[in-house]
Amino acid sequence: MTTTVDPTGPAAAEPADQAGPAEEELPAPPADEEDIPVPPGAPRALLRSLLGPHRARIAVAMVVILVQQAALQSGPLLVAVAMDRGIPALREHDSGPLVAVVAGYLCCALLSPLLQWVFIKISARVNQDVLLDLRGRIFRHAQRLSLDFHERYTSGRIISRATSDIDALRELLSEGLQELLTVFLSVCYISVLLVVLDWRLGLASLTAFLPLALIAHSFRTRSRRVYRRSRTAAASMIVRFTETMNGIRPVQAFRREKANDAAFGVVNRQASAANAEGFLELARYVGLSRATANIWFTGSVLMGAYLVADDALELGVLTAFALYLRRLFDPLDQLAMFLNSYQSAAAALEKIAGLLAHEPTVVEPAEPRKLPSGRVTVKGREVSFERTRFAYRTGKEVLPPFDLLIPAGQTVAVVGATGAGKSTVAKLLARFYDPTDGRIRLDGVDLRDLATPELRRGVVMVTQESFLFSGTVAENIAIGRPDATRAEVEQAAREIGAYGFIASLPDGFDTDVRKRGGRISAGQRQLVAFARALLADPAVLILDEATSSLDVPGEQAVQRAMRTVLAGRTAVIIAHRLSTVEIADRVLVMDQGRIVEDGTPRQLIEGAGRFATLHRAWRDSLV
Repeated sequence: MTTTVDPTGPAAAEPADQAGPAEEELPAPPADEEDIPVPPGAPRALLRSLLGPHRARIAVAMVVILVQQAALQSGPLLVAVAMDRGIPALREHDSGPLVAVVAGYLCCALLSPLLQWVFIKISARVNQDVLLDLRGRIFRHAQRLSLDFHERYTSGRIISRATSDIDALRELLSEGLQELLTVFLSVCYISVLLVVLDWRLGLASLTAFLPLALIAHSFRTRSRRVYRRSRTAAASMIVRFTETMNGIRPVQAFRREKANDAAFGVVNRQASAANAEGFLELARYVGLSRATANIWFTGSVLMGAYLVADDALELGVLTAFALYLRRLFDPLDQLAMFLNSYQSAAAALEKIAGLLAHEPTVVEPAEPRKLPSGRVTVKGREVSFERTRFAYRTGKEVLPPFDLLIPAGQTVAVVGATGAGKSTVAKLLARFYDPTDGRIRLDGVDLRDLATPELRRGVVMVTQESFLFSGTVAENIAIGRPDATRAEVEQAAREIGAYGFIASLPDGFDTDVRKRGGRISAGQRQLVAFARALLADPAVLILDEATSSLDVPGEQAVQRAMRTVLAGRTAVIIAHRLSTVEIADRVLVMDQGRIVEDGTPRQLIEGAGRFATLHRAWRDSLV
């Protein structure tokens, strides 16, 4: 089979991947040095979409809190009526007005907490439904995002969005929102009542809102910047902690504890400083607002006292006025706590909105196509790279334009030095990335025209990492085909040579492999991953250095099984071990993103090219 190679263009070296010892070619900057961008308007759009389904319950809650506040704020007014009307009437042996006032006060005192309980019950359910929806969105969206996103941003940032940022929103919704509504309605009710009681005292007292508004605006502006830094610092701490715990073995093996402790100490101090600055801003706001409120309260009461002395104001009205003023200014501390929660939640919502607004770079086709059906002679499908070029978002070219045709049922081994572009070819074929230019076809259908389920049924990739989920061995194998029977799962393990070691486990196929498959060895995890891929029965199987974790007996067992399993199936094998190449029908040698040799293993071994040199060196190493 011929291969057309573009001889022009600059050589492209692949950036190093920081994820592990596999082929190093993922060029992302350190994730904790940049954050996910937030499109303008994304937080508001997210908030509308979260609250939209709950409009009816929110409306009911608003009506309930309006009536509750009306009942609550009627108390001082009833006190004024009792002092100015009820007590004088009682002196005239008429107890009716005072009894009516007391009865009204008692009804309001009972109605207010009852309605508050109803409001809390409704709002709590809305709050939990919103948070449930939001957590689900984050998890589903994170799974949907393309591989380049996860290679650019560490998992710690996504964990931070789903944990600490959600907690900040929970605090606002469960506590701060009720405080805001209470303060807002109290201010509205009391402002009207103050003017109704005495317009002179009312207007004089309400002028306090001018300096209070300036103080609140200053606090909001300054604290917004503080809380943005605080959320970023919290995410950086989670990133550091997650990275260290995931790599605890090399940390302890290479005595990285002190260095990691120092790195964590930096972000920990940054978070502490940001939080401390937030508390200082809060203290500044509370102190200034409280001093302003006390000055205006003192001045208003003094002015009212002069009016009472001049018989221009009734004593009961002044008493009610003083009670209302205290109720007006007392919630300032609550408002401060709300603003504190609001700024933290606003920063958290901004971070979450940035994540949810990030669209996958590998998108679903608008009009998906189906792969051709009716193949009988072979299981595999034809793969063609047509003027395929790939460069990362930084513009660094990894694969210059090239053409490659792999007939259906052919097993192709791709070899080359680290950074030659082998794994990039595999990831493009698996459509973890889309090519920058050109196209890749499967039986004549562009991969970009295939729906993801159709593509994943047709193309399966086994990587060096061989990730296993918590659960039994059988459950991990059945991931390849969830509807497979137990017999089919065990047969896949037999074909790949894994049945023996699985049967020897304490519970056989029902043995729990635990987190990341830590209960079994790396080679055994790789065999389970092979069995999972074989159970899926794909038309195209990609093995990205998938035998690198196997010992010699394990590798030989896998190779024997693969000769039977890969018969008739299209396979692309990315390998450092030349022993793996021997089962291939064809070998491609890559260098700096280009195919420099192409032929059968025997042809290339008997030649004088790079593969022949590599093969001789490998054979000599076995002696």
